[in-house]
Amino acid sequence: MEQPNQTYIDQLSAGNKTFKEKLIAVIKEEFPDEKAVYLNNIQTKNYKEAAENVHKIKHKISILGLEKSYEVARAFENNLKEGNTDLQEDFENILHVISEYLLTM
Repeated sequence: MEQPNQTYIDQLSAGNKTFKEKLIAVIKEEFPDEKAVYLNNIQTKNYKEAAENVHKIKHKISILGLEKSYEVARAFENNLKEGNTDLQEDFENILHVISEYLLTM
């Protein structure tokens, strides 16, 4: 499985350490809450709301340089809009990898 990285964050911050730190702080603050809301919506089979959660999380996946995972998230978001949970396990594995990575940042 691909691993998160800070390449895109470094590009966005263009050497501005303060901006980079703020961006990382926002991701670390928002991601756990977004993940929890997503998991609750999946558990309660509220797939349309879960699709919206995936949409928000998808942007963080992109920022963390996970190109293949972004495509999985995009497909999963579309599946959820149709009430289809295919790719749920793959998406939740991505969430786990990101959660572990954020602990090391």
